[in-house]
Amino acid sequence: MKRTLVIVAHPHLASSNVNRCWINKLNQYNEQITLHDLYSHYPTFKIDPSFEQSLIENHQNLVLQFPIYWFNCPPLLKQWLDEVFTYGWAYGTDGNKLKNKKVGLAVSAGIKESDYSKNGRYKLSLEEILKPFELTMNYVKADFQKIFAVYGANNEPNYQDKITLNDINQSADNYVDWMKKLGMLI
Repeated sequence: MKRTLVIVAHPHLASSNVNRCWINKLNQYNEQITLHDLYSHYPTFKIDPSFEQSLIENHQNLVLQFPIYWFNCPPLLKQWLDEVFTYGWAYGTDGNKLKNKKVGLAVSAGIKESDYSKNGRYKLSLEEILKPFELTMNYVKADFQKIFAVYGANNEPNYQDKITLNDINQSADNYVDWMKKLGMLI
């Protein structure tokens, strides 16, 4: 059994500096981590729930890695949650496959961190915006972990507050450190 399954849900991964860097860094730990790119695996959005459930069952931990999309996750990840976290498997009678499994979110946000604050542009923290994920994981009795986030990931040429290449590389190291602190990597 591998230690951690990382579900990557980025609809434009080829143009994502942050998420591609993270994947390259995590590939160095391929004996402990399985990377599963939903958008390349399911280009027609036809998810195989049994395959996905088996994949989750064969790992100790789960990380959902995605960019913030309209203050939520990309659509395929939402569909994945709806179709994979089913009654009788994730919750309900005999639905305990996620019970006590560590689950974390690794997200990239296009805007600066101060925009996600009580006094910022959106008046909510990223943790507050992503609260439905925590509630979902609590509902299925998973062990929800603190969110790992990187801000300023917008790679539009005229965006003022984007992070540098050095910041992106550092974020990949920080991502690995976050996973190690949670026991998702040794």
